[in-house]
Amino acid sequence: MKMKMTEHWKTESAMKILLNDIQIYARHGVLPQEKTLGAWFRVSVEGTVMETEAARSDRLSDTVSYADIAQVVSEEMSVPSQLLEHVCGRIGRRLLHDFPALVNVSIRLIKQNPPITGLQCNGAGVELTLTRES
Repeated sequence: MKMKMTEHWKTESAMKILLNDIQIYARHGVLPQEKTLGAWFRVSVEGTVMETEAARSDRLSDTVSYADIAQVVSEEMSVPSQLLEHVCGRIGRRLLHDFPALVNVSIRLIKQNPPITGLQCNGAGVELTLTRES
């Protein structure tokens, strides 16, 4: 016997789109060797879309593709910057620009094995959240 599913969703329901720990090699930093040699980074992105049609339709066109988000991250990470804050800002602004369905986006950018004198550290970084203006 097939069960009939009724939908009791609010129209303002939100969906999170997540990319966790993208590993990418890039040349960000203040020190000369960071710009020349580069380093490994981890990037995580969380974006919110208010449209939940994809949960019903199973159509990629009804959501923001995480593959497209990853492509933006890759392109922005390939542009050298001194500060991780600057890179996060570029990624966040570009995501909101390129994907109008995103109402907000959080980016976490971690430099693995940062050059901190006298310390060993698994990572140092920044996290930025941007919200689209109404």
